[in-house]
Amino acid sequence: MMTAPLLTIEGLGVRYGTGAQAKQALSDCSLDLHAGEILAVVGESGSGKSTLARAVAGIAPVSQGRICLDGQDLASLKGEVRRRARRSIQMVFQDPDASLNPRHTIRAILSEPLEVIGYGDRAARAARIEALMALAHLDSALLDRRPSGLSGGQKQRIAIARALAMEPRLLIADEALSALDVTTQAAVASLFIELRDRLGLAILFISHDMAMVRHLADHVCVIRSGRIVEAGAVDIVMARPTHPCTNLLLAASLDPKGALADPDLMTALTAAGEIDEDHLGRLLAAHRAGQQASRQGE
Repeated sequence: MMTAPLLTIEGLGVRYGTGAQAKQALSDCSLDLHAGEILAVVGESGSGKSTLARAVAGIAPVSQGRICLDGQDLASLKGEVRRRARRSIQMVFQDPDASLNPRHTIRAILSEPLEVIGYGDRAARAARIEALMALAHLDSALLDRRPSGLSGGQKQRIAIARALAMEPRLLIADEALSALDVTTQAAVASLFIELRDRLGLAILFISHDMAMVRHLADHVCVIRSGRIVEAGAVDIVMARPTHPCTNLLLAASLDPKGALADPDLMTALTAAGEIDEDHLGRLLAAHRAGQQASRQGE
């Protein structure tokens, strides 16, 4: 029996500004995310994927549609009920240096959210901090260091541990791997998978890296110019993409220098307004044919 989604987004729109200067960042976006699943949202820079994440987290304005947690429209909640629901959604950002206070020790960074939610007494908070470090696979000997004394991967794990301190049901990872080196990316990606399986977390994973999405996610949706253009189980979408944008993102992942260096492809992908799918499809086919001819000539 299929359980109800933890997160449901229906017809979401995000609009910045008013009048002639207004910018429509998202239009009519809908998706579902269940507990214990990782849903990747992918797209090129400026596509709207991070705006979607920020709207779910409550830090981007919603101009239309609904964001529901356990069937409850978050916009309709008030007071303590709203605060509890919002605490159930936590976010891990791309750059841990920008999200961790450089003047605080790791112990203080992890203690702060526990104090905010009134978690136990001092001894209970100390025990919880130790447990959070273990969840993130970090040595508790790091607790008295400051962020500057940690590696990039360690700092991102601290950011994850801090998010877990609020005992969320939904974790949003907004390009949370892109600032890390390749080896560290793989290790932190494995941590996300472990947290999904161990805690039953729902994870909304924002990325432009299709190779990482293939490894990490259960489902994927592709955003182009603020609209979801393709969505489905990750193995199906990766094996049989139906939209030119998905094809191009896959080509860029498999052949970054070739795809991203093709000016016609990039112009077609990043042009303002609605995408001409037929035109982009022809460009992509020509790009692949050129690649194949080049390989045959070697």
